[in-house]
Amino acid sequence: MSNAGKVKPLLVLACGNPSRGDDALGPLLIERLEECQRAGELGQVDLLADYQLQIEHALDMQTRKLVVFVDAAAAGPEPFSFETVQPEKDAGYTTHAMTPGAVLRVLEQVAHEDPPAARLLTIRGYGFDLGSSLSEEARENLEKACEHLIRLLRSA
Repeated sequence: MSNAGKVKPLLVLACGNPSRGDDALGPLLIERLEECQRAGELGQVDLLADYQLQIEHALDMQTRKLVVFVDAAAAGPEPFSFETVQPEKDAGYTTHAMTPGAVLRVLEQVAHEDPPAARLLTIRGYGFDLGSSLSEEARENLEKACEHLIRLLRSA
């Protein structure tokens, strides 16, 4: 059965390793959004979390209007940044740990369709050691990023 002409709900795709301290920011944001959905506070949005972006995620983006990638950042603006993502050729030699732009490019190549509008929400983290818990600073940044994204998703 073809998906041609069927537009899927918006997608929030978060990456991160919950066992590595602040790297859990992406999956934790997905958990917060799931709570909002269960409470009926968020419209039709598909939510997906994984350890890292993979080539297969291109298929999750088919026929979407908007995809929001979420990841933790070890450096950069506090509490978060929210930037437009464009398709880009991946300079890497494997299909593991791809960039959001590279996954959009794969969608163009494989599905022969224009990629959806895409944004990257990077939440500033501070500690990424294996076995560590979420830092208090990162928790505060998560709250602010979550509020921002919920406002966006409700208006989209």
